[in-house]
Amino acid sequence: MAEGGNGAAEAGAGSAFLSRDFRLYQTARLLVILGAEAQTVAVAWQVYQMTHSALDLGLTGLALFVPGLFFMLAAGHVADRYDRRWIILICYAVQAGCTFALLWFATHGIVRVWPIYAVLLGIGLGRAFSGPASSALLPSLVPQEHFVNAVTWGATIFQVANIAGPAVGGLLFTLRLTGSLTEWNGAPAVYAFTLATLLAFLALVGAMRTRPVRAVQKAFNLETMLAGLKYVWQTKLLLGSISLDLFAVMLGGAAGLMPIFATDILHAGPGALGLLRAMPSIGALGVSLAMTVKPIKHDAGKLMLVCVGIFGAATVVFGLSRTLWLSLLALVVVGASDMVSVVVRSSVLQLATPPEMRGRVSAVNWLFIGASNEFGEFESGVTAQWWGAVRAVVVGGIGSMMVTGFASVLFPALRNADALTAESLMASKLEQSVAEPAE
Repeated sequence: MAEGGNGAAEAGAGSAFLSRDFRLYQTARLLVILGAEAQTVAVAWQVYQMTHSALDLGLTGLALFVPGLFFMLAAGHVADRYDRRWIILICYAVQAGCTFALLWFATHGIVRVWPIYAVLLGIGLGRAFSGPASSALLPSLVPQEHFVNAVTWGATIFQVANIAGPAVGGLLFTLRLTGSLTEWNGAPAVYAFTLATLLAFLALVGAMRTRPVRAVQKAFNLETMLAGLKYVWQTKLLLGSISLDLFAVMLGGAAGLMPIFATDILHAGPGALGLLRAMPSIGALGVSLAMTVKPIKHDAGKLMLVCVGIFGAATVVFGLSRTLWLSLLALVVVGASDMVSVVVRSSVLQLATPPEMRGRVSAVNWLFIGASNEFGEFESGVTAQWWGAVRAVVVGGIGSMMVTGFASVLFPALRNADALTAESLMASKLEQSVAEPAE
């Protein structure tokens, strides 16, 4: 029986849902991601309406990333020492306050963009501490034999919310209400919806019964803070899977430029922006549902490398497309290929890491994810400012394919990873450490 699990049960397509806390937590995640994705659409559209600048769009991603850059390693130590559930509750309460600030700005007709960046810094700070705690919490919610199923369902729920969230955001942004609530249209309607989902998240997570995990009793210092980074660096299987995702998504990510594609290249509006942002999640959802029925059993590393290469190629197609249907199709392929990478990386992260290290290792992973997503949006904004949006996306997609080739050579442990089980992944990790010369 895994820590905090509700007992072992026969494995099946929905075995993870036998845990009450897993059901509560995933329901909470569905709601809060739905709200967060809707809010992302509203913020991007609002900023672009104010500035019409690719660089300013990129700065929204940088504002979310910067707190993680400074606090993520400390957040990993906090996640290993204190009750992870309470960390999550406090961090999402902070994010609820930030969303309320965005709502206040929108209803009072703010015309400057810097207050939005300030609030995004606050949201990024909350995410910096909640990310490692959330990731490290998952293994305590289900028995170990159901963990890969839990990861797959968690990714499926994430993609369902990613599909619906942008569509809801685009729809709410275009609503025009009448009567006494005339001012509640566009961005304010989206922010009010997001605030409601955050409050629901707090209620559901507060009802969980997961026991506190305090695996680390050492005082906070540089050694304990850097322990996760050191572990990832020494474990080439982990380093390969995390760094492959970092560089491929950072170079190939086009999400931060979608308002430009929707407005200036495809000549559509907020509704089309919501569709564009939802399409990767539709592809990812189809793949994740397939993997709950037919999980990856062999050659997980090779499959991850192939799919990341497909991710880069589909990104190039999106960048070159001038028709909405082809752009949507390319983004479906982007999401489907990325989903395989997500499941492999998440499984490797938790199953190849000792329980007492999960918070700090998850912090390193979240720092890399932040670099690939939020900092990737900033990188896309800068390159689009220099070269134009189309060239930035096409060059980034080509870069993703090149990174895949380099990773297959530099990280044989990842290339040779087979089954997504603790025994197989730890064996792969051990084989690689034996093959390497002692330092």
